[in-house]
Amino acid sequence: MSQLLNDGSNDAPKLRVYLNLYNLEALSADSVFPSPLAGLERFDQLAADGFEGVQLTDDGPVPSGLRLSHCGLDRINLPVEADAIASKHVSRGNQCLTVHAGWGIEEDDEIFRLVEAILTASEKHRLPIFIETHRATITQDMWRTVQITKRFPEVRFNGDFSHYYCGQEMVYGGMAMKLAFMEPIFARIGFMHGRIANPGSMQVPIAAPPHFSKAAGEEVLSHFRKMWTLAMRGFLCMASPGDVLIFAPELLSAQYYYARLFPDSTGAIVEESDRYAQALLYRDLARSCFVEASNSLA
Repeated sequence: MSQLLNDGSNDAPKLRVYLNLYNLEALSADSVFPSPLAGLERFDQLAADGFEGVQLTDDGPVPSGLRLSHCGLDRINLPVEADAIASKHVSRGNQCLTVHAGWGIEEDDEIFRLVEAILTASEKHRLPIFIETHRATITQDMWRTVQITKRFPEVRFNGDFSHYYCGQEMVYGGMAMKLAFMEPIFARIGFMHGRIANPGSMQVPIAAPPHFSKAAGEEVLSHFRKMWTLAMRGFLCMASPGDVLIFAPELLSAQYYYARLFPDSTGAIVEESDRYAQALLYRDLARSCFVEASNSLA
């Protein structure tokens, strides 16, 4: 089977913007997302706002009557866990699955056995599984991730580049050199988590157009646009008719130490941005990057 998500059509490969539901947790009181909404009404609001699906974030029942497409996420620590986890997500009707794999302290042979088990489970259950580029996992640094691609060219990733940009301080030592080294990763992207970091913080806001760059910094935003476009280009280069790339903003609350907290004018400690408003900006940025990636291959 293809390791990419495919909708069964003969359409050209396409982008679909989903929302990771962690993005809705503990939103600020003044969020543009209507706070009274719950249950199916919140999914209707997401659809109205242009999100084409959701990434479910718990193991509870899939909401009855959910009309939006949905995918899942999980963690696979050991090879023996891969089959059961894949089976669980198939039974929930998830289109695909992103996973944190291992803890990043494994020996090479342990990493390779884990990746092999994930690929085997994906094939057996006909479920695309995308290994996330994430801290505290086997893909926590660019070098080891590239070594995985050499051993398993068929591997496919969920690209969350904030972990490299901040965790490996990509601007230190030459951004162009780092991007060139990451080419085997960009060439294997089947899913993307949207988050923008700067070299010192995992999650920073961007401003609305025409001033996108004012909050994150012009250089930071240009770097993420470049990485997202390269990843989308990599997807398009390997994609077949009907293949789908999901881009899902995943902006986390202060509960997970991602959203930064600052005092407001009254001295109350609040998040620095409305993460749902940010997700709407990410939606538009992702679509513009996909157009740019498509045009680069025309």
